[in-house]
Amino acid sequence: MEQTAVHRGRYSLARRLFATFAVRETGILLALLIICVLLSFATTGFLGLRNLLNIGRQISLLGIMATGMTFVLITREVDLSIGSIYAFSGLTTGILLVKGWWLIPALLVGLLIGGAIGLVNGFLSTYGKLPSFIATLGMLSVVRGSALLMTDGQPVTINTSQGGNPNVIDQFYFLGQGHLFNIVPMLFVIFIAVALAAWFLLSRTVFGFRVYAVGGSEKAARLSGIQVFHTKILAFMLMGLLSGFAGILSLAFLPSGQAGRTGVGLELDVIAAAIVGGASLSGGEGTILGTVLGVLIIGVLRNGLILLGISPFWQTTVIGLVIIFAVALDKWTENRRLK
Repeated sequence: MEQTAVHRGRYSLARRLFATFAVRETGILLALLIICVLLSFATTGFLGLRNLLNIGRQISLLGIMATGMTFVLITREVDLSIGSIYAFSGLTTGILLVKGWWLIPALLVGLLIGGAIGLVNGFLSTYGKLPSFIATLGMLSVVRGSALLMTDGQPVTINTSQGGNPNVIDQFYFLGQGHLFNIVPMLFVIFIAVALAAWFLLSRTVFGFRVYAVGGSEKAARLSGIQVFHTKILAFMLMGLLSGFAGILSLAFLPSGQAGRTGVGLELDVIAAAIVGGASLSGGEGTILGTVLGVLIIGVLRNGLILLGISPFWQTTVIGLVIIFAVALDKWTENRRLK
């Protein structure tokens, strides 16, 4: 009897371990750890506290946007307009601050603009019957053009010489340049807070359940009484909100931006981070934890390649190969599941 109980305990433990390692996030975590170990041997300063905190700061804006993209991808949609939203919201907030607005109202206007553009994307992709790829590709140009018209193509610089309340400008700078306890970058703190809130929303609320249901099968979700279009629109609005927030924080870190350059091509990095983290282009799959790990992989790779002194051209190539591998793995996993 005692021997049987021991065998059962071992079998139960083995099954739990197998289940743990079968989770996709575990594979992503192992890949991240392997990359970190290799870089720690190949470079001298990779594991230094300052470098690790720099990585945290560098991935923060990408991570904030990637958490929003996770919701959109799970619903089997995609948003290509986020780089333009990033620029438009950030520059709008910057202009208002220079004109003498208080910090909170200026931030709210920037966030509302991001959410409103996300709402338009959602309506075009649902009630408008347009594929989200096409709808958001069009909005990419519309929003970018609007930002150019608003600024007349001129850079927007946030400092006291340009105008605005010095105290408000300093508060704005703190969001992007400040440090918690004079150690941890505020950008990284904000990213962690956004990731935790997104994790709770996706895994612990009814809305999160609906997001997965819609991505898994729209027909089944509709038959279950879920309002598919409303769920997708809310996902797009959240994406727009977080894109605008990231754009505002970007301007707080580097207080100068230009509508024609800010955020250009950023949507590709964001989508790549979410896919590397396990979000599926086919919908119904993805987690915030996986996305955070995907963002970390891209951030660690870039940082490591810089420390190794590798050419920026090769850095772009390596990141591209990682993206191709992640998408190929996603498709291979999907095809194997269908068989």
